Amino acid sequence: MTAIARVAAAVAAAAGCILLAGFASETPALSPSRMPRLGAIDERFQSFNVEMVEVTGGRFWAPYHATAPKTAKPDNSRFTVGELDPSAFQMRPPIDLANHRLRALAAALGPLYIRVSGMWANSTYFHDSDAPPPAAVPAGFGGILTRAEWRGVLDFTRSVDARLITSFAISPGVRDAAGVWTPVEAQKIVAFTKSAGGHIAAAEMFNEPTFASLGGAPPNYDSAMYGRDFKRFLEFARKQAPGMLVLGPGSIGEAGNMGQHPSLKSVDMLAASGRGVDVFSYHFYGAVSQRCAGAGQQTQTTLEEALSSEWLARTDRDEAFYAALRDRFEPGKPMWLTETGEAACGGNPWAATFADTFRYLDQLGRLAKQGVQVVVHNTLAASDYAVIDDATLTPRPNYWAALAWRRLMGSTVLDPGLPPSPAIHMYAHCAPHIPGGVTVLAINTSREQALALAIPSPAERYTLTAAGLASATVQENGVELKLGSGDKLPEIKPQPVAAGSVMLAPASITFLVFRGAANAACR
Repeated sequence: MTAIARVAAAVAAAAGCILLAGFASETPALSPSRMPRLGAIDERFQSFNVEMVEVTGGRFWAPYHATAPKTAKPDNSRFTVGELDPSAFQMRPPIDLANHRLRALAAALGPLYIRVSGMWANSTYFHDSDAPPPAAVPAGFGGILTRAEWRGVLDFTRSVDARLITSFAISPGVRDAAGVWTPVEAQKIVAFTKSAGGHIAAAEMFNEPTFASLGGAPPNYDSAMYGRDFKRFLEFARKQAPGMLVLGPGSIGEAGNMGQHPSLKSVDMLAASGRGVDVFSYHFYGAVSQRCAGAGQQTQTTLEEALSSEWLARTDRDEAFYAALRDRFEPGKPMWLTETGEAACGGNPWAATFADTFRYLDQLGRLAKQGVQVVVHNTLAASDYAVIDDATLTPRPNYWAALAWRRLMGSTVLDPGLPPSPAIHMYAHCAPHIPGGVTVLAINTSREQALALAIPSPAERYTLTAAGLASATVQENGVELKLGSGDKLPEIKPQPVAAGSVMLAPASITFLVFRGAANAACR
């Protein structure tokens, strides 16, 4: 008998009935065959960010084993990267995007978007020559991107079935004598990409304009300047990069506990820029990491909160905030979340553990139901919030969660048909490559109580568990997930379950695949 079966038998024997916390005593069973269609998401819904500073090399967030978190400042302290202890950062060489294991792991999550952007991209100079780059960074910029490095990005995206998202420099180095943005750097990157046989699928003008001064914009950058710059960018994009989706504004931090920090407000920027984006984009972090404790205690979170309803629901709050702005300024445009992760500033130490897998999958489920088309997780393989360890290229728990989502959750979103529960978070999609099939994702956020679901027909079960929330490894159906010989991904056999009750172990994540659901929305 498996460990999962033993838990189920013990709980069922003790309870003598089906336990469904938060539901009525006469609980309706899941009805996969009758779950109505809510909508559809992009086939590249689950996507990943590669920071520009990873591509160029430079100072990025140091792993916690290499640095002590900065001591918190008073809550009213002004937060800028410059105020952080230098030990919060670590110099890193350019990422090896030709690495066989990295490519194999990324390809297994495809098709996807790869976004090469981030705060550092706002001031990156493109050295448009095969000659050696200048020894010093040109004035008005903060870093140098070479042709070879950008070729590596283009080769990587091709090899993993990814489409490229990026952003461009807006620092003083690209501005004319009047301080107006010019496409001098954007034009070089767009032209070289085309000449190298690549394509930029989508782009934001620059990363996180709500933090413009933090991100390399000129001093005193305001909403009027943003509006003027965006109109120039839009004109450039339509003429010089036809077929490239314009994303924007890419704002962050206005809805929740970072609300006092943004220097610009999206409502003002959108009023100044007018309509024009193809996709309304925004960014979201539920907190900032311990590295950025100077932002104030109200911006922090803890491991103890990792499964709480309040923590998991924060993504709803920000989606609603930006959806309202979309409806006001760009009605009808699709929404993409183009950067997200456990916590800003590289993630907390537990971002690399099983504890964050609950947020990772719950966020995907929530946003798919709300109609967000693409979710770009930060990062693929850098710092603590990465799904792949950057030093060893070992998959972390969130990687295995991402792989399960890719294999089991299709693009058609269904209504699971059960009322909300504080302990069981439920999501349903059509099962990929199974006509009429349905997959239900059931997340038990209770740390102590095993719970049960009633199912009307047989299903195939895949359950993610770990020895503890702080574990760096995860099991699927009781088998530890790890790479095999030659970096081969494991093949996990589903556990068959009969109609009746399905037990959900404490702090577990279960996918139930109903092959015979014959759901009309999934044909």
